[in-house]
Amino acid sequence: MDETQAREAVTAPQKGTVTQRAIERIKAMIAEGRLEPGQRLPTERDLAAQLGISRSSMREAIRALTVLGVLEARHGSGIYVTQLEAGDLLETFGVVADLSRGPRLIELLEVRRILESTATALAAARITQEQLAEVEKHLTAMNTTDDPEEILAHDLSFHREIASAAGNETMAAILEGLSSRTFRARVWRGYQEEGAFARTRREHAAIHRALVAHDPEAARAAAAAHVGEVEEWLRSQLTP
Repeated sequence: MDETQAREAVTAPQKGTVTQRAIERIKAMIAEGRLEPGQRLPTERDLAAQLGISRSSMREAIRALTVLGVLEARHGSGIYVTQLEAGDLLETFGVVADLSRGPRLIELLEVRRILESTATALAAARITQEQLAEVEKHLTAMNTTDDPEEILAHDLSFHREIASAAGNETMAAILEGLSSRTFRARVWRGYQEEGAFARTRREHAAIHRALVAHDPEAARAAAAAHVGEVEEWLRSQLTP
């Protein structure tokens, strides 16, 4: 079962295959607290007997949930529920961003614009001096190099620090997926050809000023404008 099949199996209705029903039963056990984060699952045989499901279907269910970060196999120890951290559960979300093309890329940038602006507004209200120093460090690094790879790396870190400062782990995990290095590199390679370095530096500086001022609305507007510039450029590339 590959990653796409695993995701389809997990999100399928309970009336589906036996494997899908097994997945739903395990998810229900976790949601109801009968299996806690970090807890070891019963053996495959015992769990299959407990739920009235064949061992082969149970094996497929466990494999699917492992791919998606709900369960983890520990060599010589068994299968455990993960800590169910947002970053682990949403890790495969980044695959969508990495593989999408054309209009789907624009859709992803629309989503990123909405979430990035919200996260930046939250960060403006919550960011600490230590977190501001980290954001400023990456801003300074972007301003002192013309190497596209270095700019890309610090751009990623700049936005990652802001998402972290927002204090919402789920939002940060989604943004991490939407802002994967592969995804940004694909967009950035074309965008930089339009002489975007100076404009990008100005936009990052505006975001930083709003964070320093702890001004959520200015931060929201600056982040939306920043992602919106890339979004509009991409639209122009895809328009005949």
